[in-house]
Amino acid sequence: MRHQEKTSSKHNFEECMKCTVCTVYCPVLQVNPRYPGPKQAGPDGERLRLKDPYFFHYALKYCMNCKRCEVACPSGVDVADLIQSARIRYDHSAPKLRDRILASTDLMGTVTRPLAPVVNGVTGLGLTRSVLDATLQIDHRRVFPKYSGCSFEFWLKRRAKEQAMYLDQVAYFHGCYVNYNYPQLGKDLVKVLNALGVGVQLLDGEKCCGIAMITNGMSARATKNAVHNIECLRKAGAATGMKVLTTSSSCTMTLRDEYPNLLGVDNADVRDAVQMATRFVFERLEAGATLRFKPDYHKKVAYHVPCHMERLGWGVFSERLLRMIPGVEFTLLDSACCGIAGTYGFKKENYEASQAIGAPLFEQIRAVDPEVVACDCETCKWQIEMSTGYSVQNPISILADAIL
Repeated sequence: MRHQEKTSSKHNFEECMKCTVCTVYCPVLQVNPRYPGPKQAGPDGERLRLKDPYFFHYALKYCMNCKRCEVACPSGVDVADLIQSARIRYDHSAPKLRDRILASTDLMGTVTRPLAPVVNGVTGLGLTRSVLDATLQIDHRRVFPKYSGCSFEFWLKRRAKEQAMYLDQVAYFHGCYVNYNYPQLGKDLVKVLNALGVGVQLLDGEKCCGIAMITNGMSARATKNAVHNIECLRKAGAATGMKVLTTSSSCTMTLRDEYPNLLGVDNADVRDAVQMATRFVFERLEAGATLRFKPDYHKKVAYHVPCHMERLGWGVFSERLLRMIPGVEFTLLDSACCGIAGTYGFKKENYEASQAIGAPLFEQIRAVDPEVVACDCETCKWQIEMSTGYSVQNPISILADAIL
């Protein structure tokens, strides 16, 4: 599939030449006959929505917003943006309680963190999952991510003076996953950047990027988060050159592209400062920086490029970074969607489709039989680990493990 750097464009549906390549690459259409496909729901639907705003309204919810249609489109049409924008404009139904819970990651993380061991134990029970299935339609087969009792923000604030001693500085948009679920990834990033002579500062006051809110019919709340986060980027100095690093491909895409294209929030002065950590580290190493690697390190790694990473066009940086590590036996997996799409795969009505979409990827992983699957997306991690039993780590964590 074609990789392209996304630039801000608004509803360019007239550039669609009806080649149906997006239809071929849509993972939902292959498993869900109720979805008409990205061409009909996107560019074709937009033409008809000019006359009837509710055209294909019923089917727009089946789009996963994986962006694979946009990666595949030879004309550069923002197919997924057309679909999500139509949902925002025309779907005025109130989100279900389930969808509000799934999308409120900051709230859920704040509430559960003090009781993390209890919450993790309870949500792991079959009885709990059965109750959630019956009452909220969160599928009972879905495994929930674990919460951490100590937030990453708390950990890094205690090391603020130490980090400030480095001459070179970056800000870190850690996101909900690192802060509430897996602070170790943030710690791994700090280890790698410190080894490169770079200090890490918190992006003070950051909120959830809002991607789950966008896809769950909560665009007004997502817009408030977007306005707040852009102001945080400006205060951190992103508008004057401070790099803001991320370790989540979905957060990165949202901060850079979804804010202006879906929510109408201007980020032109800070957009280019937001960068995946793997790209930043790779470019430092390419420019002559060095890291000290463990002499006896060995790991068999299979790299899965997340869909949103493909949309950014930056999977190549994670791939090349992993190939740089001495002792890594590397396999690049074929392009495929894991099927979870954030909160999509948690919902009872989507679970079967989610697993069917991910099945080809799961088979690839089993065939390679790696020690670890590398991936830049936390929800891909949850899906792959649940569905295959293989451990999944961010490329930054693998790098941190390999250096002295």
